[in-house]
Amino acid sequence: MRLICILLLSALGLAAKPNILFIFADDQCFDTISALSDEKIETPALDSLVREGTSFTNTYNMGAWNGAVCIASRTMILNGRTLWRAEEFDNKEGAVRLIEGEQTWPQLLEKAGYETYFAGKWHTKVPPIAIFDHIRNQRGGMPFDAPEGYNRPLADGSDTWDPADPAFGGFWGGGKHWSEVVADDAEEYFKIAAGSDKPFFFYLSFNAPHDPRQAPQEYLDKYPADEMILPANFLSEYPHMDSMGMIREDAGHTMLRDEALAPFPRTEHAVKVHRREYYALITHMDAQIGRILTALEKSGKKEETYIIFTADHGLACGQHGLLGKQNMYEHSLKPPLVLVGKDIPKNERRDALVHLQDVLPTTLELAGHAKPDYIEFESLLPIAKSEPGAKGRDYMLGSYVDSQRMIRVGDYKLIVYPKSNTLRLFNLTDDPLEVNDLINEESQSKRVKDLFGQLQKRLKEHGDPLDLSSVKI
Repeated sequence: MRLICILLLSALGLAAKPNILFIFADDQCFDTISALSDEKIETPALDSLVREGTSFTNTYNMGAWNGAVCIASRTMILNGRTLWRAEEFDNKEGAVRLIEGEQTWPQLLEKAGYETYFAGKWHTKVPPIAIFDHIRNQRGGMPFDAPEGYNRPLADGSDTWDPADPAFGGFWGGGKHWSEVVADDAEEYFKIAAGSDKPFFFYLSFNAPHDPRQAPQEYLDKYPADEMILPANFLSEYPHMDSMGMIREDAGHTMLRDEALAPFPRTEHAVKVHRREYYALITHMDAQIGRILTALEKSGKKEETYIIFTADHGLACGQHGLLGKQNMYEHSLKPPLVLVGKDIPKNERRDALVHLQDVLPTTLELAGHAKPDYIEFESLLPIAKSEPGAKGRDYMLGSYVDSQRMIRVGDYKLIVYPKSNTLRLFNLTDDPLEVNDLINEESQSKRVKDLFGQLQKRLKEHGDPLDLSSVKI
């Protein structure tokens, strides 16, 4: 039957639609793929994707309307709206409107002729069962987190947590590490897809490397804590924790959950331990991605399949004295993004400013489906197929609740903490680790005013309800 369909398409002068394999990580910083950074981390499967495709090295998430940044990121990627308009669908009524209007990513691809498959983490109000053809092992926002996983290790080196012990549950809830279950599900999906006449869209979503960062001992052994390299932008205390919304006043000055994972102030030892566990979980996930890529190869469908790998945002994990992703620094706003396909340039980089949610219209273009007017993101294909240095967006915005705003234009980034009237300015080309704040340099005063004006204008265009008029510059 499949051969007959292909012959019919050929007779009509039409090309068969490609398969789409989307692999999604959670909390993975842009610099945690060996082939794309100087970090000493093992990621052979992701390295192979980097070699086979084009990597977008300035990929951003716009931020979030609550502490669970992944909810906003995944809501945007599902419905195609930018942050403040996407938030309108973060409720039961909004989910119903999306489903009934067939405005979600898998529904759009289904209308384009695809059979759709989902497995792994799901963290939006739209139930996957309503929009995918196949579902396996749907997970929540994060694995169960035990109290022993917080405020550790202590200054004296003591630690009651063992990231390799299944007794703590978490990623081993159900008896098998969740990352391995995603690979199992993918292998089963390839068997199902082999019997279908339709092209496939796989949405394979890992909870890794989100905390609790648990991995088998053999992966932890690859990263002894005393051999981990401390980030060059390490701080024991970030000076603006309160004004940036990291302290929950409603909970009696309680640290935001992500930031409570390690003791405060930070110690070098604690950061090394957390980074060890972060890297181990990434390397373990990479091994499961390797299994998925092997299954694709064995299916005989690799040549007709586009592969996209990204994550919903990055993570600090000790940089700037921070642990989480609720901040406007590059390590937390930027995930990796790699696109692989038969006509995609191999082993190339693009530094254009893009959103990770641009993968949605990218797949619509691959599927030959017109982009609906409500989708605010743009296809990556023109940038991928252009020469290096191709222009992306003119600016990038960032937001976290009502406590932080950011704009990047060219080399410069302005961060605003409106609650304390605090501004920070960085030149990302000269200072990629964002350690040299230029805000008090007289030579930058005009630039600060210009960037702040652009920030106000762009936020309003995108529907941000926050008023920054009281901020003094």
